[in-house]
Amino acid sequence: MNVSEVFIRRPIATTLLMAGITLFGLVAYEMLPVAALPTVDFPTIVVTAQLPGASPDTMASTVATPLEDQFTAIPGLTQMSSTSGLGQSTITLQFDLNRNIDGAASDVQTAINAASGLLPKNLPNPPTYRKTNPAERSILIYAVHSDAMPTYQIDTYANTILAQSLSTVSGVGQVDIAGQQLPAIHVQVDPLALASRGLSLAQVESALASATLDAPKGNVEGPHQQFPFDTNDQLLSPSQFDNIILAYQNGAPVTVKDIGNAVNSSVNPRTGAWFDGKRAELLLIKREVGANTVRVVDQIKAMLPTLLASIPRAVHVDLVSDRSQNIRASVWDVEMTLLITVVLVVLIIFAFLRTPWATAIPSVTVPLSLIATFGAMYLFGYSIDNLSLMGLTIAVGFVVDDAIVMIENIVRHIEAGSSGFDAALAGAGQIGFTIISITVSLIAVFIPLLFMSGIVGRLFHEFAMTVSIAVVASAFIALTLTPTMCSLFLAREHERPPGRLSRRFEAMFERMRAGYDLGLNWVFNHQPLMLAGTIALIGLTGYLYVVIPKGFFPEQDTGFLFGEVEARQDISFAGITRINEEFSKSSLPIRQQPPWSASPAPPAEIPAKTPTACSFSSSRSASGRRSSRSWRGCG
Repeated sequence: MNVSEVFIRRPIATTLLMAGITLFGLVAYEMLPVAALPTVDFPTIVVTAQLPGASPDTMASTVATPLEDQFTAIPGLTQMSSTSGLGQSTITLQFDLNRNIDGAASDVQTAINAASGLLPKNLPNPPTYRKTNPAERSILIYAVHSDAMPTYQIDTYANTILAQSLSTVSGVGQVDIAGQQLPAIHVQVDPLALASRGLSLAQVESALASATLDAPKGNVEGPHQQFPFDTNDQLLSPSQFDNIILAYQNGAPVTVKDIGNAVNSSVNPRTGAWFDGKRAELLLIKREVGANTVRVVDQIKAMLPTLLASIPRAVHVDLVSDRSQNIRASVWDVEMTLLITVVLVVLIIFAFLRTPWATAIPSVTVPLSLIATFGAMYLFGYSIDNLSLMGLTIAVGFVVDDAIVMIENIVRHIEAGSSGFDAALAGAGQIGFTIISITVSLIAVFIPLLFMSGIVGRLFHEFAMTVSIAVVASAFIALTLTPTMCSLFLAREHERPPGRLSRRFEAMFERMRAGYDLGLNWVFNHQPLMLAGTIALIGLTGYLYVVIPKGFFPEQDTGFLFGEVEARQDISFAGITRINEEFSKSSLPIRQQPPWSASPAPPAEIPAKTPTACSFSSSRSASGRRSSRSWRGCG
């Protein structure tokens, strides 16, 4: 059975089919997501519980432990870790890669409900959870700061305007705020003044809570109309808190200002971020799973001028990190490598076949096979990343083989005197099964990668599928378009006598073949020596395999440095802040003081050729006071 015959006899239909494949592939290429690596969704859920004022030991024993006891019963849970700090516990749950994240989230909510009876009754809010992907780093980091406003006033613009607006951008999965300073009013109490009036902190707390309660007041209803009460008992300024009456002594009221004072502050003053030595808030923008990183970054940057126009000029927003720069550079390098590979393959084909049309045919079929692969990648939900482009680069060698085998067999029939049409029919009929068998054998090589489990299998599945798709597309085009073009163009070209360039190449190949014959004869005459050399080479290969460094990915300089500082358990926030600031100055060879942050959020990534920045997180755990930092130098 000649698979190619129906296409050879219908060149117009074949051309239209290939035009449709080309159009779909080009459109799909523009729609493919762009990322550094294939999308691997790690089923991970982070549970957060807050109890303001509780020590790390209290959070670990009364909040984290009951929750962990319930989480251990969730099926598919592979790893659980928790961190308890001052007033907050964070539990990270990582599930098996095959576990559905939505089903896992439902089980987590059920476990939280089951543990609610064991949690402290004074929790202000039930524990919350959110899905996250630990493999996804922030694609953009912005620092929001001001020289004229305190940080808790900046939060109004950073959170309400910037973060919430950026969260609505298509492709943005999450916007975290490192060093967030939610505005709050703190009442500072003088212990001596409090004791002299016979009051306790519990009485002060009760009075403050009852004085600023914003609760419904009811309504007044008459025979014809009703009027709801619109009064608001919530206090919004320190002066109003200063006048709260705590108790009556000797007929006189005791107010807050008699035993202390109220000041503007933030909900958690023991967290913060610094940019260029000044307090700031860092916006950590993460993309959705499968979103185009480059496109999301472009949309955010296009939207940012409009957002900046809606906030005061005293609030500055500076770019700290743009991960799309590395992605653009790496993808561009691989794309150029792919283009150079195709050009070199075409030149090698011309050097051996030495005819324009014999060179033009694979010059069309090889790029067309790659374009068709882009269309299939879009249908499978893959992305343009380093691994998929590397797969396409490797596939060029496989793709060109099919075209060359088909062309050479047809040329053989033409040189024997057949017409182009007859030679295409005969040559394609003879070589068609060979091309199919080659394709199946090449795909079989990637079967272990296609069915590999775990993180490595997830990462390299797209690579193996991309190569397999390219090989299948190459076989299809070699059985359809290649013999059709050979029947139309090759016969007339071989009627011409060989030119001067063709004769020079032929003479060069004859000299190469003569040199190969001499070398082969030498090998046959020294067989014991060659056998010893082969055994030595095998031994050297085994030795090098043992001593060569091994790792998950090749090491590369991405321009990021991550550091961590640990101090004694009783150190204050001001103390750990000062240590980190000194550490930052001594670690970075730059003139200006680097920006950095301290917050319970993960360390931020800071790129090179943007304003130098550092970040660290600070929380008091049961084992001690810890802060982690990441910073980026200018070199």
